[in-house]
Amino acid sequence: MPTKLSKSIVVAAAITVGGVAGAAEGDQPVMIQIKRLSMDTALTIAKTAIDTCRKQGVQVAVTVVDRGGHPQVVLRDVLAMDLSLEVSYRKAYTAMTFNNKTSALEDRFTGPFSVGKIDKVLLSAGGVPIQASGETVGGVGVSGAPSGETDENCAQAGVDAVEMDLEMASF
Repeated sequence: MPTKLSKSIVVAAAITVGGVAGAAEGDQPVMIQIKRLSMDTALTIAKTAIDTCRKQGVQVAVTVVDRGGHPQVVLRDVLAMDLSLEVSYRKAYTAMTFNNKTSALEDRFTGPFSVGKIDKVLLSAGGVPIQASGETVGGVGVSGAPSGETDENCAQAGVDAVEMDLEMASF
């Protein structure tokens, strides 16, 4: 049975350890503000990407992911293949994760056990990160066009449509 003295020693030790740990973390804020895309902004990105591809006579799927890689908006044009849904998601996830256009990553991971072999990662053109004042807030992926270059141009058009709004919201 613990005595009153041993309980006091345990409490004092806990306070001391907590005080040291607290001092080391004293510069850290108690809470962190995390910027997120609104649903309307994500929808504008996706719809602009679809419209841009339509103007080129191509029907695609578009996925916009948030900063955690979770789908926020998913659109598939009428004639886009079902497979394009999964591919657009993976492109968006990869662009967000690596904070880079997926076309820039195509030749980066070529080894048999490289990062490119991880689930959800797709190193194929068509994914673009979404940034606000240099901070990644999501990614957009497009799939279904005859080339990854066309996919990426449509994804970039979506991001360009809200770029000014994202920069102004950062202040």
